Amino acid sequence: MVDHHDAENVSLLRFNALWEAYYRHDSLLVFSTGRSPTLYKQLRKEKPMLTPDITIMSVGTEITYGDSMVPDDGWVEFLNQKWDRNIVREETNKFSELTLQAETEQRPHKVSFYVDKNKAHAVTKELSERLGKRGLDVKIIYSGGMDLDILPQGAGKGQALAYLLKKFTSEGKRPANTLVCGDSGNDAELFSIPEVFGVMVSNAQEELLQWHAENAKNNPKIIHATERCAAGIIQAIGHFNLGPNTSPRDVTDFEERILENPGHEVVKFYLFYERWRRAEIENCETNMSSLKASCDASAVSVHPSGVEKTLHERIHELKGWYGDKQGKKFRVWVDRLLSMQIGSSTFLVNFNKWEQCGDERYCCATTVKISAKEGDASHGFTWMHVQQTWLEGLKMKDQSAWLF
Repeated sequence: MVDHHDAENVSLLRFNALWEAYYRHDSLLVFSTGRSPTLYKQLRKEKPMLTPDITIMSVGTEITYGDSMVPDDGWVEFLNQKWDRNIVREETNKFSELTLQAETEQRPHKVSFYVDKNKAHAVTKELSERLGKRGLDVKIIYSGGMDLDILPQGAGKGQALAYLLKKFTSEGKRPANTLVCGDSGNDAELFSIPEVFGVMVSNAQEELLQWHAENAKNNPKIIHATERCAAGIIQAIGHFNLGPNTSPRDVTDFEERILENPGHEVVKFYLFYERWRRAEIENCETNMSSLKASCDASAVSVHPSGVEKTLHERIHELKGWYGDKQGKKFRVWVDRLLSMQIGSSTFLVNFNKWEQCGDERYCCATTVKISAKEGDASHGFTWMHVQQTWLEGLKMKDQSAWLF
């Protein structure tokens, strides 16, 4: 998902816009990572990542729900079977080839080491035999060319996904389609789940490509993308015809109407705002007039400072901010976008609106009331009201620079 070679996070932001515009309202976003909760939370502070509905962490040994990351107790109980962390530590201490990873990476159902690539196979084989003789049923996963993780046999990214799908099925909510994405060896299990579509991104590591060659080379439901990271996911959505795969960030004509819905309207509005301040669109009266035309003349915007102005007044102020972020690391995105129809053609849209400039990040909880023009979303939407409130710890010092 995250491309650490993409300083501007272009592919991640493209995916964000696509997801919030077209998928958030009826799909589940699940992040499955080898990272511990500590490293995962740190990554979210560094990168413009969306809030997933479900997070699978620590190589599939922890499942949590929502932004508050509520743990799945049923999964914990399942993993406790035939697992004794103390015995694992006792046996691994006998291997000089293993270097224990940081304490943050040691979890209740995961013990993690570094191991030389040339020694990984022999160590894995002998360690598995020793732990088996001690009565443990474990799984040893080597990935990333250096990471060796020891987990309960029932754990792993694939088993965690299978557990969730079984849980959804028992609740009568099994997804119509599931797309998995991976780039390292600990992702291989994800592609083994029956009926899922899979994409190995172009930057997939050697151990995953080798697994594919040996186990799934002729599986038409698994592809090796030509795009990296999040861009590879977008490519797979199109390849498998799972839904819209043109990110709003890839559309330059704001007048072009494609699959209009409340989510797309909000994403498009803030993309215009970002490009205006980055001077990536023309500074002309036509653009300003078009923006005003999308807002009711009496529509009010409540700034997070509490100051109220009409949206037309806000747009007039926006003129003076053209290009103030040109050449700077300035990005805008929305997260957790949910819309609710409150009238025949009127919607309340709730979301978190983020701005990043350099290393500084700010966020407001935002509620927008919009109405479909002529009662038909295909004609676009009119903004009726905007209300914003600072999220704790994410308030901008100079609040005058926060316009929408």
